[in-house]
Amino acid sequence: MSAFDTISTFVPQFGAAAATVKTAAKAVQSAGAAVQNAVEDTTKDAAARKKIAETAKTFEASFLSVMMQQMFEGVKTSEPFGGGNGEEMFKSMMTDAMSKEVTKAGGVGLSSVIQREMLKMQGLKEH
Repeated sequence: MSAFDTISTFVPQFGAAAATVKTAAKAVQSAGAAVQNAVEDTTKDAAARKKIAETAKTFEASFLSVMMQQMFEGVKTSEPFGGGNGEEMFKSMMTDAMSKEVTKAGGVGLSSVIQREMLKMQGLKEH
């Protein structure tokens, strides 16, 4: 027999108060668990949003890199310092670097569209 039960036997009003305290304690525990679940969900949601944003920017940079490589395909350089395998490798590295910088500076708007669609696919709402 608990102390609450012993006291409530002798003082009936205390029994009602003890039951109310127990009910309140259970409600507080339940609310605490709900808050903890909400915090965990928010943390997972934020991590998913961050990963989606990074993926969308990476895709935009890759798209721009391919587009720029095609754009520079027909560009010829002068003879003393141009031509050869070194130039082709440098053009590839240059277009990759340029595409990453364009994306960092805001891009062409492709990453925001991709991000919005990826959020829809994950069942997340756009901020």
